[in-house]
Amino acid sequence: MCLEATTMAASSMKMKKSSSFAKNSTQFLLSAPNNKTANFELVDYDSLPEFLKHNEFIVSYYRSEWPLKQTILSIFSIHNETLNIWTHLIGFFIFLMLTGYAASVFPAVSNAYPLLQLSTAGNSTNTFYIDRAQQTLIEPSASSSSQLVRSVIPHWPFYLYLVGAMFCLLMSSACHLLSCHCYRTSYVMLRLDFAGISGLIVSSFYPLVYYTFTCNPFFRDLYLASITFFGLATVIVSLTPVFDSPQFRPVRAVLFACMAASGVVPIAHKMMAFGHRPEAVLTTGYEAVMGMFYVVGVVVYVARVPERWLPGKFDLAGHSHQLFHVLVVAGAYTQYLGSLVYLGWREVEGC
Repeated sequence: MCLEATTMAASSMKMKKSSSFAKNSTQFLLSAPNNKTANFELVDYDSLPEFLKHNEFIVSYYRSEWPLKQTILSIFSIHNETLNIWTHLIGFFIFLMLTGYAASVFPAVSNAYPLLQLSTAGNSTNTFYIDRAQQTLIEPSASSSSQLVRSVIPHWPFYLYLVGAMFCLLMSSACHLLSCHCYRTSYVMLRLDFAGISGLIVSSFYPLVYYTFTCNPFFRDLYLASITFFGLATVIVSLTPVFDSPQFRPVRAVLFACMAASGVVPIAHKMMAFGHRPEAVLTTGYEAVMGMFYVVGVVVYVARVPERWLPGKFDLAGHSHQLFHVLVVAGAYTQYLGSLVYLGWREVEGC
């Protein structure tokens, strides 16, 4: 009787546990090291500790203070940060491939034309420039050949931008993955995320400034020093703990927007000095599109739409931060195309 009662009780407990699991739609399973099933709940916004409360319009599917291993493994599970993680992680790998491709196609001046052809494909306004670049590089005269040798310029500003973009995307992805672990981790990751954003903005202006004003060292160094200073200042201010608070979201956005706006001066200078050149017009077009992506992204980020209109409906997909991430990748790729034009322009003509 005792054995039978024990068996029935165990069976009843299993049924209750199974029923409880079925009713809890925010619970998912991870494989534990001992091959047993460990349960980790996804909680709603009201159940979060204060350091994880950033957007009250995202109502559910939160990870909260999970063990580090399970936090890392959650990259492969569904929660409200899944697409935030993967949008920028995929962006990181895209830029990693672009870096490898760029390194393979222009190790020397003689490869500048294919870059110009790639970055200006389908743009009729640059047909004249492309034809001239091809003639210069494929069939150089003795004088033009010696000029090309003399005017070889460094590629580091271009690669610095690629590194800045990859650092930003990787830190953003890591921040969204790991910040739920504990307050300390969240504190560190948020600062790395801010540093990554600053690095992307600052490095995006290096190809613009360096290659546009490579023949005018005074303005080149002045603009590079200015944008670098603003970037460092933004990082330092972002290290202040008070900026973690959700109410400072608009302040953070404005701070980064002002840093980006500091690049308007060298762009305006470029158009005044080289506005007659197709390269200047094309790169300014790329920069305008890049700026549009970033501005729209910031507006969406600050306004928290569309989840503001329908709280809880965009918890897993389609909320503002995911849209912001996609727009950042689009803007960064647009600047990459513009950087190819800058590099090709200077490698063909030098000073």
